[in-house]
Amino acid sequence: MAQENIEVPITGKIISVDVNVGDEVKEGDTICILESMKMENPILAPVDGTIAKIGVTADQSVKPGDTIAIIEY
Repeated sequence: MAQENIEVPITGKIISVDVNVGDEVKEGDTICILESMKMENPILAPVDGTIAKIGVTADQSVKPGDTIAIIEY
């Protein structure tokens, strides 16, 4: 089984996490909302699969390269 690691693209703060471990997601589903420079940026699933790990929580400050989630497919 392959894994897709979703990483933080820009420095910011996680506003909400919209999935849980074990959830099935489709490509384009929202994983979380990242606020950066007063803009809310949805972080989307790049592939269809199952959420294997979530590496962030709401109100957490993050930086590029931090793991948001891992999707198994």
